[in-house]
Amino acid sequence: MLGLGETDDQILLALGDLKKAGVSFVTLGQYLTPRQGYHPVKKYYHPDEFREWKKTALSLGFTHAESGPLVRSSYRAEEALK
Repeated sequence: MLGLGETDDQILLALGDLKKAGVSFVTLGQYLTPRQGYHPVKKYYHPDEFREWKKTALSLGFTHAESGPLVRSSYRAEEALK
Protein backbone atom coordinates (compact mmCIF):
# COMPACT_ATOMS: atom_id res chain seq x y z
CA MET A 1 0.00 0.00 0.00
CA LEU A 2 1.29 3.40 -0.96
CA GLY A 3 0.36 6.69 0.65
CA LEU A 4 1.61 6.18 4.20
CA GLY A 5 4.46 8.66 3.90
CA GLU A 6 7.01 6.50 2.10
CA THR A 7 9.57 8.03 -0.26
CA ASP A 8 10.26 6.92 -3.82
CA ASP A 9 13.61 5.56 -2.63
CA GLN A 10 11.87 3.47 0.03
CA ILE A 11 9.43 2.04 -2.54
CA LEU A 12 12.30 1.18 -4.86
CA LEU A 13 14.24 -0.42 -2.00
CA ALA A 14 11.20 -2.48 -0.96
CA LEU A 15 10.66 -3.66 -4.54
CA GLY A 16 14.33 -4.60 -4.77
CA ASP A 17 14.17 -6.51 -1.49
CA LEU A 18 11.05 -8.38 -2.63
CA LYS A 19 12.73 -9.33 -5.90
CA LYS A 20 15.86 -10.53 -4.09
CA ALA A 21 13.63 -12.65 -1.84
CA GLY A 22 12.27 -14.44 -4.88
CA VAL A 23 8.91 -12.70 -5.23
CA SER A 24 7.66 -12.74 -8.82
CA PHE A 25 4.22 -11.05 -8.50
CA VAL A 26 3.70 -7.64 -6.89
CA THR A 27 0.68 -5.41 -6.31
CA LEU A 28 0.80 -1.71 -5.47
CA GLY A 29 -2.34 0.09 -4.32
CA GLN A 30 -3.40 3.27 -2.58
CA TYR A 31 -3.73 3.16 1.20
CA LEU A 32 -7.14 4.45 2.23
CA THR A 33 -7.94 5.19 5.86
CA PRO A 34 -10.64 2.70 6.88
CA ARG A 35 -12.18 5.06 9.42
CA GLN A 36 -11.38 7.83 11.83
CA GLY A 37 -8.61 7.03 14.27
CA TYR A 38 -6.47 5.04 11.83
CA HIS A 39 -3.21 6.19 10.26
CA PRO A 40 -3.99 9.11 7.93
CA VAL A 41 -3.27 9.08 4.22
CA LYS A 42 -0.09 11.10 3.68
CA LYS A 43 -0.27 11.15 -0.12
CA TYR A 44 -2.80 10.27 -2.79
CA TYR A 45 -0.94 8.90 -5.79
CA HIS A 46 -2.06 9.86 -9.28
CA PRO A 47 -2.85 6.97 -11.66
CA ASP A 48 0.12 8.05 -13.79
CA GLU A 49 2.40 7.49 -10.79
CA PHE A 50 1.00 3.98 -10.36
CA ARG A 51 1.65 3.28 -14.06
CA GLU A 52 5.27 4.34 -13.56
CA TRP A 53 5.64 2.06 -10.53
CA LYS A 54 4.28 -0.83 -12.60
CA LYS A 55 6.89 -0.12 -15.29
CA THR A 56 9.58 0.02 -12.61
CA ALA A 57 8.48 -3.29 -11.07
CA LEU A 58 8.50 -5.03 -14.45
CA SER A 59 11.92 -3.55 -15.25
CA LEU A 60 13.23 -5.04 -11.99
CA GLY A 61 12.22 -8.48 -13.22
CA PHE A 62 8.83 -9.09 -11.64
CA THR A 63 6.87 -11.38 -13.96
CA HIS A 64 3.57 -9.76 -13.03
CA ALA A 65 2.80 -6.35 -11.54
CA GLU A 66 -0.52 -4.66 -10.85
CA SER A 67 -0.43 -1.05 -9.77
CA GLY A 68 -3.30 1.39 -9.32
CA PRO A 69 -5.32 3.30 -6.76
CA LEU A 70 -7.81 0.46 -6.14
CA VAL A 71 -5.43 -2.49 -6.59
CA ARG A 72 -5.39 -4.95 -3.69
CA SER A 73 -3.31 -8.06 -3.04
CA SER A 74 -5.52 -10.49 -4.96
CA TYR A 75 -6.23 -8.10 -7.85
CA ARG A 76 -6.41 -10.14 -11.08
CA ALA A 77 -4.64 -13.02 -9.33
CA GLU A 78 -6.48 -15.69 -11.30
CA GLU A 79 -5.45 -14.10 -14.61
CA ALA A 80 -1.83 -13.81 -13.50
CA LEU A 81 -1.64 -17.49 -12.63
CA LYS A 82 -2.88 -18.75 -16.01
